[in-house]
Amino acid sequence: MPHRCSTSNELLAGLAAVALTIVAVTPANAGTATGAATEWTQVLNNGELVALVGKSGEQIQNQLTQISQLAQQIETQLNIYQNLLQNTATLPSHMWGQVESDLNQLRSIVDQGQSIAFSMGNADDVLQQRFQSYATFKANLPSNGTFSSIYQTWSDTNRDTIASTLNAASLTADQFDNEETTMSSLRSMSETADGQMKALQVGHQIAAQQVAQMQKLRGLVSQQMTMMGTWLQTEQTDKDLAQARREKFFGATAPSTSGGEKMKVQW
Repeated sequence: MPHRCSTSNELLAGLAAVALTIVAVTPANAGTATGAATEWTQVLNNGELVALVGKSGEQIQNQLTQISQLAQQIETQLNIYQNLLQNTATLPSHMWGQVESDLNQLRSIVDQGQSIAFSMGNADDVLQQRFQSYATFKANLPSNGTFSSIYQTWSDTNRDTIASTLNAASLTADQFDNEETTMSSLRSMSETADGQMKALQVGHQIAAQQVAQMQKLRGLVSQQMTMMGTWLQTEQTDKDLAQARREKFFGATAPSTSGGEKMKVQW
């Protein structure tokens, strides 16, 4: 078996502080940050909020890299199992147990990708609510959209692709929606060689899809962090310029009052 790289089910560091707290105070199916999120952000000043979101970009990219690598490992391993199954009636129970573990990990990978997209979209919503200058940067995105809407599109596309793959094998998304139903479905499929092959083929296809989807998600995160960096630089430049103007105004030498005619009282 290839070495499994460890991935966290929680988002890391700053983004967790910003985005996952927002999730906790909004409905589970909320697509954008609501008034509750706006109220929560008042506990942070502008610099703290920006720092929490901004510093998490590299950590999120690293997590997406780990997820993508794990999906590739699962894809490779499932292909090996398919080849083995072609030469035997069914896979031995101990080997099928590893298949179940791999496919359950694959389900977890899908969930992690969805969580990252949801959280990054929420972070985008909060920043737009707090900073008007940040909101104007959306003009640089396709169709004057927002990263929140782009992440939602990615999420919908990913789920639809997985659903289509499952449907093609006469399976439903519900059967792979959570760990309990996934394991129940896999136990039923393990009873026949056809069922095992179907599970392996579906898993292999979904793993390949997730490798591609995580690459797209990494691209979105990178684009978002680049835009945020540009915005922060612009904001700082404006502040520095305003400060320089203030210092110049208040530090200027007062005009001389000597050399003019003396005022005389005339009767």
